[in-house]
Amino acid sequence: MSNLIQDKILALAPAATVKEGEVLTVTVPAENFHAVAEMLRDDRETQFDFLVCMTGADWGETLGVVYHLRSTTLGHEVVLRIETADREHPVLPSVCDLWHSANLNEREVYDFYGIRFTGHPDMRRLYLRNDWVGYPFRKDYDANPEINPVPETNEPTEDEAPCYELKDGKIEKGEHVLFDEEEYVVNIGPQHPATHGVLRFRTSLEGEIIKKIDVHCGYIHRGAEKMCESMTYPQTLSLTDRFDYLGAHQNRHALCMCIEKAMQLEVPARAQYIRTIMDELQRIDSHLLFYATMCMDMGGLTPFFYGFRDREMVLDIFEGTTGGRLIQNYNVIGGVMADLAPDFVEKVKKFIAYLPGVLKEYHAVFTGNVIAQQRLKGVGVLSKEDAISYGATGPTGRASGWACDVRKVHPYGVYDKVEFKEVIHTEGDSFARYMVRMEEILESLHIIEQLIDNIPEGDYAAKTKPIIRLPEGEYFASVEAPRGEFGAYIESRGDKYPYRMKFRSSCLPLVSVVDPLARGAKIGDLIAIGGSLDYVVPDVDR
Repeated sequence: MSNLIQDKILALAPAATVKEGEVLTVTVPAENFHAVAEMLRDDRETQFDFLVCMTGADWGETLGVVYHLRSTTLGHEVVLRIETADREHPVLPSVCDLWHSANLNEREVYDFYGIRFTGHPDMRRLYLRNDWVGYPFRKDYDANPEINPVPETNEPTEDEAPCYELKDGKIEKGEHVLFDEEEYVVNIGPQHPATHGVLRFRTSLEGEIIKKIDVHCGYIHRGAEKMCESMTYPQTLSLTDRFDYLGAHQNRHALCMCIEKAMQLEVPARAQYIRTIMDELQRIDSHLLFYATMCMDMGGLTPFFYGFRDREMVLDIFEGTTGGRLIQNYNVIGGVMADLAPDFVEKVKKFIAYLPGVLKEYHAVFTGNVIAQQRLKGVGVLSKEDAISYGATGPTGRASGWACDVRKVHPYGVYDKVEFKEVIHTEGDSFARYMVRMEEILESLHIIEQLIDNIPEGDYAAKTKPIIRLPEGEYFASVEAPRGEFGAYIESRGDKYPYRMKFRSSCLPLVSVVDPLARGAKIGDLIAIGGSLDYVVPDVDR
């Protein structure tokens, strides 16, 4: 298949350069890039309908972007690279007309690298203030406040979005208005319980009906990916626990897998079993919190206490082995930090015997409630095609009929040794997203049940050198986190520090679909839609 993909690309872009590897990597000239991308998406033999990850980069003499593409029907992957030597006014073609997920991703690349994408309708910064000076992810960026001062006044609100077109070799700038003067615009957030974090929705209303939502991110952006460039590989692990803190085990697992792949390090079987069990306990923990908070958002206080009561049992299990309850730093390069607590197996068995019974109470008190069903069914419908185009993986994608579970697509850990069902619904509404998570709790219990008595003896971690240097190259690994596919991309120059480290957020795509899902809905529906998407803002901002 890689030869076929290569031939099709070279037919459109003869000057493209090809690099063979685990995944085919092709560097495409900027002038041919959009045509190549469109061909890869639409061609029946390639069908790259899923833009998995989009990474901006500064390669010294050039700036550019790395695109990881996957076919959801055929399963194959390809990596495309595009670059520009113009550091003063870098311009590349947009692909947001091909994949909706590119919209916010291109704004992120512009925010940090200053690359403007021609054809993009809204080239505003995504995370930093719109009056920020400079592009902080560039290698030559000087953080000295005397050279690039940090604004200290209130951020001005801009209702005009710049856009760029390339005509006759020159860049022409235009602007379109986000909100007309007569529109009634309210702020939901940044401090609002239903935003589940510090996030702001500028919401245009006509009475109770939502006309448009403009998402404002970045209130808790920490520059984690930039920080990684000055940290050793073991040090970078600590940042992953704090993205989606309800998927801390899985996030850290993804980065460990990426580093281990680069090192060609074999992880002991015992560690693989432990990692898989911990990942599924983390998924249950996350889905229980989802149930509790979503129900509370919609006025159900009793389910809130049910969810938190039972989640405490998972946190007690975590604490006994890892020492942490919310933040988990258990996965390390080569395995896990410590062996299981003596009572771990006993506690897990008690939990998996207890939870199915109380889940019936969950459904009795909320799921079957006529008010809950009326507020969730038919609300915020996301089609399968849009789920793929926006990259809305996880329970959100599976509620729209998209089989996107990484545990099935690219099995890792010991998921290839267990039997479980990928929970898929086709309605695509808020109720389907709710039900997928509730049913996934049972599947996670089923996975743990198959593993808990079969954990092999042996080492819980492989031995590694004190200083880890990855071979020069590019590496990517992903896992099925509670909210979707979470990935880690590393570009190594052979040093003990990563040259570039990028995290594929599972929650940024979920925020990107809020606007299309909420248009035409009522303001009360926005709360149900946001709750059913279950995004965690630190994972959006990073």
